Amino acid sequence: MTTTKHDLVSVITEDHRAFERIFKELESGKGGDRHRKDLVDHVIAELVRHSVAEEQHMYPAARKHIPNGDDVVGHELEEHAEAERVMNDLIGLEPKDKRFDELVSKLIEDVRHHIEEEESDLLPKLQASCSPEDLRELGKKVLRAKEIAPTRPHPAAPDQPPANRILGPGTAFIDKIRDALEGRTT
Repeated sequence: MTTTKHDLVSVITEDHRAFERIFKELESGKGGDRHRKDLVDHVIAELVRHSVAEEQHMYPAARKHIPNGDDVVGHELEEHAEAERVMNDLIGLEPKDKRFDELVSKLIEDVRHHIEEEESDLLPKLQASCSPEDLRELGKKVLRAKEIAPTRPHPAAPDQPPANRILGPGTAFIDKIRDALEGRTT
């Protein structure tokens, strides 16, 4: 099966590689406190955008197209919820706070585990069960969703359509105002 730059699998795995680059930089310990805080703010914003897009488009496709899709998606959503709780705890913490490094390590560990599961199980199943056209269309939808997604974790927000598609853009607008007012790197 040939893929294009914008098919679902490529879009999701490109995000995963970008997260890993940031994680490695955070783990290197290079840069001062401001740089580390900016990296964490940036990766949180990108993780939230990525998760929202998955919840809006990839997970409904998984429910529809793969055997045991509901169970697989349920597990993925549980992992998203745990990562959101950690990100929520990280927002507002400064690197000098004793919990900062602990929470960053927990977030990295959780996200790496989630990536491994998606890339070894969910994405191959979707690739096998969806047509190349469907995968390209899903990739485009994920990219569009990321453009208008929130930039902060909202653990109590709905994680399934249609509610997440309806509330997401308004939440994103508020997040972007808050980010600008706080000088948060997103």
